Amino acid sequence: MRRIHPLWIALLIFAFLLPSGAVFAANTPARTTDTLIVSGTISDAQGRGISDARVHFLLNGKPVAAQEQVVTDNGGTYEAKLQFAPGQLPDAQLQVSVERRAYRSSHPVILSRLLEERIDGGSRHYLAHFSVTLQRTLSPALWIAAAVLLAVYAFIALELLHRTLAAMVGASLLLFVSYTFGTFDSSYRILTFDEAMRAIDNNVIFLLMAMMIIVGVLKRTGIFQWMAYKSFQIARGNIYILAVLLMFVTAVTSAFLDNVTTMLLIIPVSIEIALALKISPLALLMPEVFASNVGGTATLIGDPPNIMIGSYAGLSFVQFVEHLALVCAIGLVVTSVYFVFWYRKSYMAAKVSDVPAMIARLRDEYRITDKSLLIKSGGVLAFTILLFIFHGSLHMEPSIAAMAGASLLLVISGVHIVEMIEQEIEWPTLIFFMMLFIIVAGAEQTGLIQIVANWVREASAGSPVIAVLLVLWVSAIFSAIIDNIPFTATMLPIVAYLTTSIPGIHNNVLWWALSLGACLGGNGTLIGASANVVTAGMAEKAGCPISFMEYLRVAFVPMLITVTLAMVWLLTFEM
Repeated sequence: MRRIHPLWIALLIFAFLLPSGAVFAANTPARTTDTLIVSGTISDAQGRGISDARVHFLLNGKPVAAQEQVVTDNGGTYEAKLQFAPGQLPDAQLQVSVERRAYRSSHPVILSRLLEERIDGGSRHYLAHFSVTLQRTLSPALWIAAAVLLAVYAFIALELLHRTLAAMVGASLLLFVSYTFGTFDSSYRILTFDEAMRAIDNNVIFLLMAMMIIVGVLKRTGIFQWMAYKSFQIARGNIYILAVLLMFVTAVTSAFLDNVTTMLLIIPVSIEIALALKISPLALLMPEVFASNVGGTATLIGDPPNIMIGSYAGLSFVQFVEHLALVCAIGLVVTSVYFVFWYRKSYMAAKVSDVPAMIARLRDEYRITDKSLLIKSGGVLAFTILLFIFHGSLHMEPSIAAMAGASLLLVISGVHIVEMIEQEIEWPTLIFFMMLFIIVAGAEQTGLIQIVANWVREASAGSPVIAVLLVLWVSAIFSAIIDNIPFTATMLPIVAYLTTSIPGIHNNVLWWALSLGACLGGNGTLIGASANVVTAGMAEKAGCPISFMEYLRVAFVPMLITVTLAMVWLLTFEM
C-alpha cells in the first residue's frame, strides 16, 4: 500500500474545516455597503436655482453624513453620495432638508421611493432625484441691503459724494457687515465675496473698456471733428435741425450697434459742435443719450436688456424689429419735439451769425488728420460691428467682439497700449458699474428685488391687461432706480411664468412689455442705463458734468411720455 505524504493530509484537513462560503467569497466580493446617490435642484418661488444652499439628509430621523458637504452650485443643483449598511435602505425613511441664508429652512421631507436600483459587483447602487422650493424670509440682511441701496442713491442724487465713491462705500459696507456681524449671525449675512464677484457683469465691463479703446484710437484720426463739420454743413447753421438730426443719427446707430458704443462715438462729435456754437454740450448730449436708449430698444442687439430677453425667450432679431421698431420711431419723433422745446433758449443763444464763414472755418480746422489710421480704424470698427450683428449665431458675448476689435486695432495702429489705458479708459465709470452690480446683488441675495417680482405676479390676478400694465410700468420705474440690466435678469422668470399661466397672453406681449419698460425706463435717471453713466463720465471729463438731479429734471418727463406711448401701443396692437 502506497503511503500518503503528510502535506496532502494537512491540505485535506484545512479544506474540510474551511467554511463552505469562503471559496465562493474568494470569487465574489463581499457586500459591505449600499450606495444611494441623491440629486436635485434647490430653487426659489420663481423657479430660479439657489446657489450655496446646504442639503442635509436623515435616515429614520438620524443624520446621515455624505462623502463631502453637500452644497448647491450656481444653478442650484446638488448631488450627494450616501453610504448605508446592506439591506438598510428598502424599508427605511430617508428625509431631506435644506437651509440657506435669506430663505426659510425647509422642513425634512420624506423621500418616498427610489427611482432606480442597479447592482455593481456585490454592491447595490440606488438613484433618487429630489428637488426643493425655498421661500424667502425677512431677515436683518434684507433691511440692511435696502437701506444701503437707498442711501447710495440718495448720496448720488443729492451730490453729497461722487457717484463712484458712493457706490464703492455701499458695496464695501455690504461686504463688511457680511463678514463681521454675519460671521456670528447668519441672518446678517448679505452676500459672500464670491457672490459679489459673480454679480459683476464682466461682459458689460469688458465691452465698455474695449470700445473706449477703439474710440480713443479713432479720435486720433480727426474723424470726429470732420463729422462735426459735416453735421453743421447739412443743417446749414440751423441749430434746431442740427439737434434733431443728431438725435436721429444716434437712435439709428444705436439700433444696429448698441447704445453704449454709439454714445462713445457720438459724444466727442457733439462736444466739438457745441464748442463751435458756444453752447453748453448738455443741450446736445441729453437729447442724444435719450435717443440712444429709444433707438436701442428697437432691435435685439441695441440694448443689453433686449439681448437678455431674446436669449431667454428665444426671440429673433426680426421679431424685435417687427414688434418694437415702429413704436420706438414714434417715441423718437415725439421726444425730439420735446427736447427742441426744452432747450430752445440754449439753441437760440448759439452763435451762428455768419453760416458760410462758420462752414468754411470748420472745413479748414476739422480735417482728417491721419487717413491711414482712419482706414485701419474704420476697417476694424466695421469688423467689430459685423461681429456684434452675428454674435448670437456665433454664441459669442458682445465683449469678445469688442475686445477682438480693440486688440487688433492696437496691434495694427502702433498706438501705445499704456497710453490708451491711462488716457482713454474711463476707470471711474467702470468702477461705478462694478460697485453698483455688487449693491444690486445684495438686494437680490436678500430677496428685496424678488419681493417686487412676487408682487407683480400676485397683483396681475390672472388678467392679461393688468399683467401687461404691471410688467411695463414696474419695469420702467424700477429700471430707472436700480439699473435695467440686473432688474431685467430678475424679471425674466416672472414674465416666463406669467406668459404660460395667464389665459389670453399671446404674441409674446409680456416680453415686449418687459423690453419697452426696461429700456425706455432706463432713460428716467442718470444711473438707469449704461449709456447714461458713460455719457456722464465722458461729459465730466470734458468739463461739463451732468448731475443726478439735472438729468432727472430733464429726462424723467419724456421717459414717462415714451412709456405711455408704449402702453397704448401694447394694448392696441399687441393684445
